[in-house]
Amino acid sequence: MRTWLVAAACCLAALGQETDWEKAAGGKRTFEVASVKLDTGPFHPPSFPLDNGDAFRPVGDRFSADFPLWTYITFAYKVSLSVDQRQAMLAHLPEWITKDRYGIEARAAGVATKDQMRLMMQSLLAERFKLAVHFETREFPALAMLLVKPGQTGPKLRPHSEGVPCEETPAGNGPIRPSPSGVFPPVCDVVMMTIGRDAIAKGGSRNTTLALMAGALPGMGRLDHAMVDQTGLTGRWDFAIEFTPERPDGAPPPEDAQAPTFIQALREQLGLKLESIKAQLPLLTIDHVERPTEN
Repeated sequence: MRTWLVAAACCLAALGQETDWEKAAGGKRTFEVASVKLDTGPFHPPSFPLDNGDAFRPVGDRFSADFPLWTYITFAYKVSLSVDQRQAMLAHLPEWITKDRYGIEARAAGVATKDQMRLMMQSLLAERFKLAVHFETREFPALAMLLVKPGQTGPKLRPHSEGVPCEETPAGNGPIRPSPSGVFPPVCDVVMMTIGRDAIAKGGSRNTTLALMAGALPGMGRLDHAMVDQTGLTGRWDFAIEFTPERPDGAPPPEDAQAPTFIQALREQLGLKLESIKAQLPLLTIDHVERPTEN
């Protein structure tokens, strides 16, 4: 069985201004010490997942990762991009940004949260990579996420208050493992997806919002366009969805598939449908970047 976390898109509170999460994390921060080196050797895993979710296992004051600059940028600014947005962002940038891996070893002044680590990474990227960015809005093709029946969700999209409380399934330390009780995902505040030996994909999240859910679903369903929540639902939700994933070659699923397509599962299991729209979406634009001087 393959398991991974799916990044969910972040909604900016105000383009060009400090966002709510940045304010809550205390504003500008810097690492106490940091080392940046081009890495051509074997990949080594990060000290914690560099997704844009909020789930976080405390790692003290240490940051360790081995990724291309692209990954550090999306982590630092807490964004996830659709295929369209990614192509627009990378159109005029050099290939090394997505291909060359840089090992970063850093230490904060004290124990830090995940969002505080993001702020420190913003400062490190500005100092070492001379990174300058701004947010702007741009019109993109998008998918409106709507309820099939107004005011009614599907059987696998329920208010979090009706599910297992988060405190009963603490994250703990180490990798996320399946829950013995069958709760999925086994911890709150992450978007998780697995593909079993039967080739059926299962995705879901607990204690999430519909906006965050709309940010994660395109990655699960391998959709090119961003998804915009237009359900009108508020509050925190739990959802789980099972489907036959799209084949890499784009061919239709086999006739004997044991689960519905992603679009069918959205409708039948979550009570959601998609409609093509044009939407003004936030885009992180890179104004300047340089290869770093190693130390």
